[in-house]
Amino acid sequence: MKLTILGCYSATPRAFTNPTSQVLEIKNHLFLIDCGEGTQVQLRRHSVKFARIKHIFISHLHGDHFYGLPGLISTFVLLGREAPLEIYGPKGIKEAIILMLKLGKSRTNFPLIFHELSSEFSDCIFEDDKVEVYTVPLKHRVYTNGFVFREKPGERKLNAVAVQEYGIDKCYFRNIKSGKDVQLENGQVIPNAQLSFDPPAPKSYAFCSDTMYKPDIVPIIEKVDVLYHESTFLEEHQSLAETTRHSTAKQAAEIAEMAAVGKLILGHYSVRYSNLEWFREEAAAVFENVELADDGKVFVF
Repeated sequence: MKLTILGCYSATPRAFTNPTSQVLEIKNHLFLIDCGEGTQVQLRRHSVKFARIKHIFISHLHGDHFYGLPGLISTFVLLGREAPLEIYGPKGIKEAIILMLKLGKSRTNFPLIFHELSSEFSDCIFEDDKVEVYTVPLKHRVYTNGFVFREKPGERKLNAVAVQEYGIDKCYFRNIKSGKDVQLENGQVIPNAQLSFDPPAPKSYAFCSDTMYKPDIVPIIEKVDVLYHESTFLEEHQSLAETTRHSTAKQAAEIAEMAAVGKLILGHYSVRYSNLEWFREEAAAVFENVELADDGKVFVF
């Protein structure tokens, strides 16, 4: 599982910082999460292949989280894209994107599929044989979701020594990898645990975009390997966090602690602060395993 931070600052883009956007690589999928201004430039800067982007998840319809999407779609058109593009986002995102394309007299030459979200509860919005994605209902000034990405358990690993010892034919290998026991010709049943090893533990990642402190999300994100949680303000500006419906670094750490996550990544910093280490220090007083997001930073889990 690999996470590339394309942008992680709040509000407006600056010459050296970008609004929210990130790429998650998980089980051969490449998911784009939020798409603030400058996202496609950042994608090129970090050598992310546009053709691999098949699913885009938009948390909410504030400009610093989706204004880069019309431009990215237009670039896909210019590049001659033919593969479908699926977009998951709040109700209204289809109208906004289609209107901009229409006014610019631009037509996609590929299927553009919208999955508009409106539920106030956590829903599974994507699933295949390797990964499933759930929404995390958040509380912001507009309808907002975070997302949890979970790997499904992989195949068991064949114990080559044991298989050879029992003289088991290759035709049973697929069944062994799927967890089945094997019955020998003499009627003896060999338990699967003797013929295979457990697969690597499935990994999980939770992205919590703009939100005020919301402890009721804890059951949804409980025990994820990695949690990205917005931390727009430090605790000294908690009143601003409440007014704007954002979180402080301390509040993000409290969520991480309650959810017993493996690692917390902070982001969506207000540009009023000159030192990001202040965010780490504040959060680490509550939750020990804290990392700071920054534009261009790559995390491999």
